[in-house]
Amino acid sequence: MTTPLRGGPLLLGVRHHGPGSARAVRAALDAASPRVVLIEGPPEGDALVSLAADPQMRPPVALLAHAVDDPGRAAFWPLAEFSPEWVAIRWALTHDAPVRFIDLPATHSLAFKDDGEEGDGDGDGNEAGPGSAPGPGDRERALRIDPLAVLAEAAGYDDAERWWEDVVEHRGAADGDDPFAPFAAVGEAMGALREEYGDGGHRRDQVREAYMRLQLRAARKEFGDDQVAVVCGAWHVPALGAGSTATADRALLKGLPKVKSEMTWVPWTHHRLARHSGYGAGIDSPGWYGHLFGAPDRPVTRWMTKVAGLLREEDQPVSSAHVIEAVRLAETLATMRGRPLAGLTETTDAIRAVMCDGSDVPLALIRDRLVVGDVLGEVPDSAPAVPLQRDLTRLQRSLRLKPEALEREVDLDLRKETDAGRSRLLHRLRLLAIGWGEPAAGRGSTGTFRETWRLRWEPELYVRVAEAGVWGTTVLSAATAKAESRAVSATALSEVTALAEQCLLAELTDALPVVMKALADRAALDADVGHLAQALPALARSLRYGDVRSTDTAALGEVAAGLAERVCVGLPPACAALDADGAAEMRAHLDGVHTAIGLLPAAPDRPAGDLSGRWAAVLRKLAARDTVPGVIRGRATRLLLDDGRLPEDEAARLMGLALSPGAPPADAAAWIEGFVGGASGGGMLLVHDERLLALVDTWLTGVPAASFTDVLPLLRRTFSAYEPGVRRTLGELVRRGPAGGGARPDRAEAGIPGFGAAVDETRADAVLPVLRLLLGDPDHDPDHRIDHDNDLAGVAR
Repeated sequence: MTTPLRGGPLLLGVRHHGPGSARAVRAALDAASPRVVLIEGPPEGDALVSLAADPQMRPPVALLAHAVDDPGRAAFWPLAEFSPEWVAIRWALTHDAPVRFIDLPATHSLAFKDDGEEGDGDGDGNEAGPGSAPGPGDRERALRIDPLAVLAEAAGYDDAERWWEDVVEHRGAADGDDPFAPFAAVGEAMGALREEYGDGGHRRDQVREAYMRLQLRAARKEFGDDQVAVVCGAWHVPALGAGSTATADRALLKGLPKVKSEMTWVPWTHHRLARHSGYGAGIDSPGWYGHLFGAPDRPVTRWMTKVAGLLREEDQPVSSAHVIEAVRLAETLATMRGRPLAGLTETTDAIRAVMCDGSDVPLALIRDRLVVGDVLGEVPDSAPAVPLQRDLTRLQRSLRLKPEALEREVDLDLRKETDAGRSRLLHRLRLLAIGWGEPAAGRGSTGTFRETWRLRWEPELYVRVAEAGVWGTTVLSAATAKAESRAVSATALSEVTALAEQCLLAELTDALPVVMKALADRAALDADVGHLAQALPALARSLRYGDVRSTDTAALGEVAAGLAERVCVGLPPACAALDADGAAEMRAHLDGVHTAIGLLPAAPDRPAGDLSGRWAAVLRKLAARDTVPGVIRGRATRLLLDDGRLPEDEAARLMGLALSPGAPPADAAAWIEGFVGGASGGGMLLVHDERLLALVDTWLTGVPAASFTDVLPLLRRTFSAYEPGVRRTLGELVRRGPAGGGARPDRAEAGIPGFGAAVDETRADAVLPVLRLLLGDPDHDPDHRIDHDNDLAGVAR
């Protein structure tokens, strides 16, 4: 058997995730036909290696190991279709040759404390990536080199990726017929580097290589020296062929810490193979490497065709002529640069010039979708998994909610059984800190019958599932147990109210009694009005969601009503003598409580009108008290006006008092901010009521020069939030000046577009059916009409 080391085992030093290395490994194994194949990887994977032959197994995949008592401490060993290790595994399974992993067992590597290292130390490492536990290592670290970078520099290249493509990835039959020649050359180069720079000085590498040598000795003894093939990182080849004794190797391994660990296969993604994701053995372009490995011929032409197809899907005008010219340009650039074949650099330059008109904007899409890629692997159902993962997989299939690496938005209609089930699942996973989906802005944001979710599955979520497995064996039981635990341990009222909202969204009926008791206890003990006001909106939203989902929320309604009563009693004194920051915070609470009270349903012993009446009385107190900061007084006045509980004449009187010459300018500016500031439609109020605009204009022109600088930031913040059209209309009204005689001017006569002398109520009423059609079909949705009418009421206001 011809080998790089005559008379010994076949040592195949590779670059992990290198298509050229993968092709070379396959050719070498075909030529040598070893009886056993040893691969750099955790030995716990030996029991799982047969699953690589399962038709359901589709790379990229990864071996996932985690500590049983601490699932968050985990490690991944990713493999792509173009990984040399994956090619070696498939070759061995096809030829009935045993496959053994010979790296340091995960039971040891997971036990070592984090030493801050990443990768496996060979410059092209294959150890765990994000969320992984590094292997052993000394705190005093020597300089770690990048072997590929050193070799590339010696060859006159300033880019290691480009050198590796030229020497290995683009290597063809012209380089010779000896399949072992490239491995002999790589082994010789790595030996020279280790002689020059040493082995890196890391105990981690020394321990791993000692374990590999022991496993190699055992295989040689069992199968014979010339019947063993080893596939490992190129950096380790000289160490495996070195003359170290078994006694010395065992001494290095003596006393290693251990933890109980479990291992399985999990899907992986091309994004996680990319170096920018933080994976220690990552590559810049997994999609490009996958293309090089899979293309039977003319890789550049086939690549340009893929790019053209992607751009056409995005409505970019790309023709066959563009493809032909891009291929010609890429090949010309490769010739000019002295490269054996056009690489990613040349193809990218050609695509930019020919297909993208010199713009880098389309290139970002090409890089994300093709150069890196959005491929998500698959593993067979027979792969070991924690019970929680199996239940999650079952739910994903029954709800037809497939995990995908590419981010996508999903709109859910909660009146449909399948969509309601999807919503429950996603909310339960969020409570378990499994962030597969995040709520997105959409129709569901108002708490009606629709929800919008942004979904993206990441491999790290398998670790989160394993961590959440301590709470239960199913998603429902785990979410219930965690909610009950959080309710008992929570100390802040806002935390418990948020938890109650989550329980209702996730329909955790068994957890609600525990959460309700904790909520009632915290609410009874908390005397801070700010905390109560902060908690009330979440309760109101929970009641609305509970009604939509047909959940019994009677207990929650009692707590919310009691909380609202306490807010009504305690808010006026809490608003007195506040500084600017405290007043701004209290104003936000005021808005939240006002919205919440409007959403609270009527209780049998407490009519909804009674509560809203009490709240209106509180707003009147706040609007009239001089000791209350101006921003709160102005906001209270505006809320009363919007609800129709304050006549326009009275609102004008309160504004006149707030903006009188005797009022401090800063306080008057704060009142204006509270009354017409933010996204409350204050600009349109001033447009439609010139009495209020005239009051503001008169006050502003009378502010003393010494005080104007102090009030300017407040005014700028208030008016800069208005829409450009509103600001333009206000400017036209102010420039025109007040109408004579104090009467409301005729805007049509004044030349202001879009305004008549008065409101035409008949025409205004005609708009409502159109709005109902925009918000939904009330004829087929009688229950949903309630929510539409609430929305229409807000539009009317």
